[in-house]
Amino acid sequence: MDFSIPPHVQNLTERTRDFVRSKIIPFEKDPRWGAHGPSDEMRDEMNDLAREAGLFMPHGPKDFGGLGLNMVDRAFVLEASGYSMLGPVAMHCAAPDEGNTHMLDVVANPAQREKYLRPLVEGARSCFAMTEPDGAGSDPMLMNTTAEKTSDGYLINGRKWFITGAAGARFMIIMAKIKGGPLDGEATMFLTDLPRKGIRIAKEQNSMDSSFTGGHAVIEYDNLVLQEDDILGEVGKGFDYAQVRLAPARLTHCMRWLGSAQRAQDVAADYASKRMAFGKLLASHEGVSFKLADSEMEMRSARLSMLQACWVLDQGGRGTTESSMAKVQCSEISWEVVDRAVQILGGQGMTDDTIVARIFRDIRAFRIYDGPSEVHRWSIGRKVVKAIRTRNEAVI
Repeated sequence: MDFSIPPHVQNLTERTRDFVRSKIIPFEKDPRWGAHGPSDEMRDEMNDLAREAGLFMPHGPKDFGGLGLNMVDRAFVLEASGYSMLGPVAMHCAAPDEGNTHMLDVVANPAQREKYLRPLVEGARSCFAMTEPDGAGSDPMLMNTTAEKTSDGYLINGRKWFITGAAGARFMIIMAKIKGGPLDGEATMFLTDLPRKGIRIAKEQNSMDSSFTGGHAVIEYDNLVLQEDDILGEVGKGFDYAQVRLAPARLTHCMRWLGSAQRAQDVAADYASKRMAFGKLLASHEGVSFKLADSEMEMRSARLSMLQACWVLDQGGRGTTESSMAKVQCSEISWEVVDRAVQILGGQGMTDDTIVARIFRDIRAFRIYDGPSEVHRWSIGRKVVKAIRTRNEAVI
């Protein structure tokens, strides 16, 4: 595996760093960045700046105007974008749009590419509706939203929650289980424009995190009628397509949040290099310098795990286990890094005088979103046991 950065990616990464520092960090004090994320107006302004800088949609397909970066190249650029939590929003490489872009690029038919993927790459917002109140999230098999085929089309009924970006999204990808017929119980994905009769935002959810435009919402489907043309891919292949989306999406979460963890580390290191305590700089005390050292080492380890998983995907592998490992490592380490930064900053870390307190609140969600650490560990553990049993049986 060669993780050296090609010159064009190095250039793009440096331009991203400069762009985020000079153009986007000033937006962090903008009152339009509220409890449910930056407003659409603010997002549009930042998008225009990213377009002017030639940094818009780094992961999008080139035929629709994206930069077309592969996963390894993407890792460097998206981490640089995450140095401000607003950076991915500005560059249109934040969740859920980033994951939806990848899945549509892989699965959508030509008509759907024009209707949904093209506007998405050009800057439209979307949402992905899978998670449900009664358990369909970490365990998607518990999904209760149904799609019943009738003479009028597919009748969708059910309830979703934690649907990121639903408020103001241009379109939605819905996962539902087929009701009746030979594919009864099989998950299927549907595409639909928004707003639409039969889809209602029942509630905007107040969450700790605040970096997603549109926030998170509870969605109700009441006799929503969709047609064959609205099916993404094939009927009954929804869980397969979810994996197409989720493995890369976990890794792009890692990229963005490592950037934010690095920001917290830098703020804490700068503070420790200036603050005096007990007759010397705070950074001279081992209790502080060891924290900075641990954070630096752990972020490097997490970064390598993420890059290895990205490499597997670029080589055509599914990368399910590798992305799970990277997701756990990056989410847990990012949390530790930011927690240490708060501790080093002391009382300052509890205020909005620096960005660290906001990163602290937002990054806590990373250990839950796209699969809690416990679920990934459970999955990895099962594979460890299966592998040792297979080896032992071969020896016997």
